[in-house]
Amino acid sequence: MRRVPVFNGLSDAEITRIESIVESSEYIKGNFVFREGEKGDSLFVLNNGLIKLTQCNQEGKEHVIRFLFPGDYFGQFALLQNKRNEVNAEMIESGTICRLHRKHFIPLLESNAALAYNFLMSLSEQLHHAEDWAAALHMLEVDKRLAKILLYFYDKNPSKRGVTLPASKKEIAAMIGTTAETLSRKLSQLEEQKLISVSKRVVRIMDLPSLLHMAGASNGGVV
Repeated sequence: MRRVPVFNGLSDAEITRIESIVESSEYIKGNFVFREGEKGDSLFVLNNGLIKLTQCNQEGKEHVIRFLFPGDYFGQFALLQNKRNEVNAEMIESGTICRLHRKHFIPLLESNAALAYNFLMSLSEQLHHAEDWAAALHMLEVDKRLAKILLYFYDKNPSKRGVTLPASKKEIAAMIGTTAETLSRKLSQLEEQKLISVSKRVVRIMDLPSLLHMAGASNGGVV
C-alpha cells in the first residue's frame, strides 16, 4: 500500500499490521467506489489512478468537490461519524484502491497514539485546505483562483514535467466558480505572460515563483 502522511513515523511492524488488514481492489474508469447516500464503513487510500469527488444538488446537477491523486485517502468523515457518504467517489482513471474497514481501523486508532495523532493532524490539514479554498472562491479574482488550482495539480504531480488537467475545462471552470470560456481566456493570458504553456490538456508551469505570487501562496496545496 502506498505510504500516506497518516502512517508516517510508524514502525515497520505497525505498517505490516496495517497492511495485513488492508483489502486491495482494482477499479476501472467510470466505476464508483461509493455513491452519495451510501453508508460509510471504511477508510480508502488511492494507491494509483485518479478519482473525482462530486455532489449533486436538488436539480441533479453534479458539482466537483475535489480530485484525489495517488496517496490521498477518503471516506474518513462518514467512517468516523458512522454516517452516510455525502459525496460520490468516481474513478476517472483506472487504478487500485486500498480499504480499511471501520471494525479494524478504529481499534488501531484507539491502541496507537502515533497513528491517532497523525490522523488528527491530517484531518486538520484537510479542513484547513477546504476553508482556504472556500475563502478563495469568495475573495479572490478568477485568475488567482486559477493559479491556486494549477498549483494544486502541480503539487500532486511527482514528475513536475507538466500538469494534465484531470477533467474537462467545464468541470475545472465550475470548480473555481467561472465558465469554460473564461477559463480558456485566463489560461491564454497566463500563457501570454509566460507563466505557463498549454498543449491541449497539459499545462506546463514556466514561472513557478510568479504563479505562487499570483495565488498568494507559499506552496501548491489548496484543497
